[in-house]
Amino acid sequence: MEDGYKMPQHVAIILDGNGRWAKAKGMPRNYGHVQGAKTVEVICEEAYKMGIQYLTVYAFSTENWNRPQDEVDALMKLLRNYMKTCLKTAEKNRMCVRVIGDKTKLDEDIRTRIAELEEATRNNDGLHFQIAINYGGRDELRRAMTKVAKEVAMGTLEPTHINEAVIEAHMDTAGIPDPDLLIRTCNEQRISNFLLWQLAYTEFYFTPVAWPDFSKEELLKAVDAYNHRDRKYGGLKEE
Repeated sequence: MEDGYKMPQHVAIILDGNGRWAKAKGMPRNYGHVQGAKTVEVICEEAYKMGIQYLTVYAFSTENWNRPQDEVDALMKLLRNYMKTCLKTAEKNRMCVRVIGDKTKLDEDIRTRIAELEEATRNNDGLHFQIAINYGGRDELRRAMTKVAKEVAMGTLEPTHINEAVIEAHMDTAGIPDPDLLIRTCNEQRISNFLLWQLAYTEFYFTPVAWPDFSKEELLKAVDAYNHRDRKYGGLKEE
């Protein structure tokens, strides 16, 4: 690597294109989601090998409940299976896993598996891996503000003491540094209600590659593009 090359500490990824990838192959959308879950496993391992410390993926948004019921059911089944796989991977790679989002809307057995996964990996010192499930950036802010309002009502927090640090402490991502780099696959160029507070100063990278085809090489391209940005002034670095 060239002098001055810097690895982003935290990379966030919007996993897009599973369904379109499957359709292009004449397969059902759920096939794309299964392949996409396998890609997550690969990228978790490769990211940590590269020196990335935090990885956050957008797995299921608050809006995804509006998809056809059979697809939602299949995604929930995949999620149940993934929790088991993720526990095995975390044990092998010492990965620390946290699920962000409104978990109260998930079935009880999924919530139990999430709690078990988080507890079992809490003290691991490998990659910090955040999975956004039933997550929406506006909903996260709403829930954070509700917690703050309760503390004000109880008299344990003065309104004049509410600053950015107080707000951050009530977010799902409390204690996690903001992303340095956001990657979105399959050529979509919007953030779709993802980490609205946390992406304030994040560099964005968009690729036409669908998530199931995303690889170590594609991750390296994104990190290379990040290194050609001028983080102080914006735009591209002068040669």
